[in-house]
Amino acid sequence: MEIRILTQKVEMLAHLDIIKQLYPDFTLEKYGTLLDEMLQANYQQVIVTKNKQTIALTGVWIGTKLWSGKYIEIDSFVVHQDFRGQKIGDILIAEVHKIANKENANQIVLDAFTTNFSAGKFYINHGFQPKGFHFVKILK
Repeated sequence: MEIRILTQKVEMLAHLDIIKQLYPDFTLEKYGTLLDEMLQANYQQVIVTKNKQTIALTGVWIGTKLWSGKYIEIDSFVVHQDFRGQKIGDILIAEVHKIANKENANQIVLDAFTTNFSAGKFYINHGFQPKGFHFVKILK
């Protein structure tokens, strides 16, 4: 297996297939438009490949907030459906920890839907704790 950090749009676009496992309606155009905005805000991706196939991907934001100081935020964490249960997610989490250490971040944060019990269990098993509520008001 190979782990890579992607920082360029063209590299990220090549991995649309695994993104579509989370967001089936994404087109290359829609994905590219979102990446154009995200890349301006310290966004990068971590991928795990096996035999040249992307088997896991997560986005990572590097930011600073008053309440936390510098942080790393996990975004859109996905392991290919054919490779789940094989500890591939552990590899992604370990790589996010490396980025956090390199960036001297105070914490790693993420959002997970309350109905996604397997994700909640996964994150708790990796030392994450629910700390509050993430409120959303849909505008469009």
